[in-house]
Amino acid sequence: MSNDEIIYRQMLNAIVEHQLPPGARLPEDRLSEAFGVSRTGIRKVLQRLALEHFVVIEKNKGAHVNRPNEAEASEVLDSRILIEPQLIPALLNHWNAAHSDRFRTMVAEEKQAEKNNQLADSIQLTARFHYELATLAGNKVLADFVQQLCYRSSLILAAYGTRGSVGCECGDHSELLDLLDQGHADKAQHWMSHHLKHIKSSLILDSKPEENIDFQKLFGR
Repeated sequence: MSNDEIIYRQMLNAIVEHQLPPGARLPEDRLSEAFGVSRTGIRKVLQRLALEHFVVIEKNKGAHVNRPNEAEASEVLDSRILIEPQLIPALLNHWNAAHSDRFRTMVAEEKQAEKNNQLADSIQLTARFHYELATLAGNKVLADFVQQLCYRSSLILAAYGTRGSVGCECGDHSELLDLLDQGHADKAQHWMSHHLKHIKSSLILDSKPEENIDFQKLFGR
């Protein structure tokens, strides 16, 4: 694993685990000192996190952890509730045993991450599960939109979610796969809608004040 990837994973985990709360400033000089790398290396990692909506980079102000507001959180989840269940019939037109096996492997990875208390991995894995299902439906425009919504959902879950937001409390993804294997479009649509509504209801939409972050203690080597 490259040094950039290690730094990326550490920062992503810190955001998801709320060690870097929404709104926290991310000064390149202090991060560079904490990680023992150049500011150029830190800038590359911040740019990657910004592409995934975890970080916001403002000209002349630097970077900070993105802070989605309550309205944005609701709109993102409501959009997914509207779109993803409607993709199920088209998805079933392409569904086969190989797809079932592939997605069951993803579910096993999700459960392992949950078992190991790897919240960042759990959030990313559940996002991948959803947008790869959308891709399989065959509508690239909608699939790309769902992918962006899943990235934004990942940030929302990192900011306002609980472990229950990505665990079995919101529904085991293998239940959906069972319905797809059986060809039950209506039941699968209902499951997906209920699943996403449960995730939305699990969010704790309160503001967390920015903390004085000790980057050396958090990331120092």
